[in-house]
Amino acid sequence: MAETSYWEGSSQYLCDRELAQAFHMARVLGMPLLIEGEPGTGKTELPLQYAKDKDLPLFVFPVGSKSSVEQFVARFDHVKYLRDSQIEVLNAQREEKGLVHRLSTSGRSTDQLSDYVSKGPAALAYGSPHSVLLIDEIDKAPREFPNDLLYALSHRKFIMPESGEEISVSESDMPTIVITSNREQELPTAFKGRCIYHYISFPSPELMREIVAKHFDNAGDKVVNKAIDLFYRLRQLGLERAPSTRELLNWIKYMRTFSSEEAIQRINRIDGIGALIKTQDDLRRVAHNMTEYEGGWSAGY
Repeated sequence: MAETSYWEGSSQYLCDRELAQAFHMARVLGMPLLIEGEPGTGKTELPLQYAKDKDLPLFVFPVGSKSSVEQFVARFDHVKYLRDSQIEVLNAQREEKGLVHRLSTSGRSTDQLSDYVSKGPAALAYGSPHSVLLIDEIDKAPREFPNDLLYALSHRKFIMPESGEEISVSESDMPTIVITSNREQELPTAFKGRCIYHYISFPSPELMREIVAKHFDNAGDKVVNKAIDLFYRLRQLGLERAPSTRELLNWIKYMRTFSSEEAIQRINRIDGIGALIKTQDDLRRVAHNMTEYEGGWSAGY
């Protein structure tokens, strides 16, 4: 039976009520949870922290522009099969000549096609009770990739290549599947229909303070408040790539290497801005729109 207890986060992950409900619903119904939202809002961290908190097997498939279902599910090693076939022929010839020493195929047999199937994250997760499967940034995949997943999601099974072995699970034993997307391209409607959907909105300043507290429980309030205040001022400048939660956490982590007084001075100067701003045009925009004043920075419109 799949792990379906209501999970509201952990000491390292803040899970709001709407996300917790969507995550619970997906696991109870044996459906994938599709999470969309800005980069750095915690989409990827959800399954990672859940698996860690519950001590569950975790399988991750980072999607790229050349990802295929074969890589995701399983692939048949034709090269190894051909080589072993040649070794078996050679061994037969050696045996006819009375030679005792046999060439090794490392225990594989060409009569057992499953010996040549390398299982990917999907097949491993389907075959592992109580496991967690993360399909990360599916919007980067070729268009056919999500469409090719429809059969597996609908029928809860995969057919292994060449060997014809079937790996299937019941609805109640379906692994916890989380799919993330940054919406670089729209996903097929039919694919979305096989998922429970949730959009993670960017955290409010109040929620951001709670998130920061999860990571830095002894961070000085003045330092955190100053950093968060400036962080949201930057996000209001209409940047090409607004700084994300992950980048704020990295910036605060750097600032915490200094004393509280020095950290605040550095925040006022936006020292370490490379942790927050990632394009040259955005650096210019920040320089144009932000003017220093005693005690901090303000928008200079």
